[in-house]
Amino acid sequence: MIEANPSQYALSEAEIARRKRLLQEVGGEVDDIREELKKLSSKGAAMGTSSKSHPPGSSDLPDPSTFHIPDGETGGSADYAAEFEREQQLQMLREQDEHLEDVFVTVGNLRRQADDMGRELEEQREMLEVADELVERVGGRLQTGMDKLRYVMRKNEDRLSSLCIGVLIVVLVILLILLLIL
Repeated sequence: MIEANPSQYALSEAEIARRKRLLQEVGGEVDDIREELKKLSSKGAAMGTSSKSHPPGSSDLPDPSTFHIPDGETGGSADYAAEFEREQQLQMLREQDEHLEDVFVTVGNLRRQADDMGRELEEQREMLEVADELVERVGGRLQTGMDKLRYVMRKNEDRLSSLCIGVLIVVLVILLILLLIL
């Protein structure tokens, strides 16, 4: 049944192969036990003893009729296999539930982290906007200051005033020389 639909039981090919080997090994052990029983029973027959001459309880092996299952009753093997399979499936479902719970917790943690990161990015965006406004204001003031500085420089570059300053310096130098000579 498992080989027909391994995905139904969530088994891999390796696990199916392992179970096949196990069944073959168990089958081999059962065959070995049967051979031993045959040897023991043939030894008993060769010695001339029979189960009728043996008193009950003197044999090493129990009477096979004690294992007889009356008609209409199942020995529980089919029920046991179904019960075992059901327990296996329940166990797998419990494990899947545990794993899903772990995944749910992890996803919740990731969602909270994403929310925190989103809030942090929003705060940083707001801070960048404020900083950008400050930079624009400072840039405007700096531009105004540069314009005023250019104006002052243009006013100081008047050629007539520069000529006057030059003439005054020459006159001052001449006066100093005359003062030193006299």
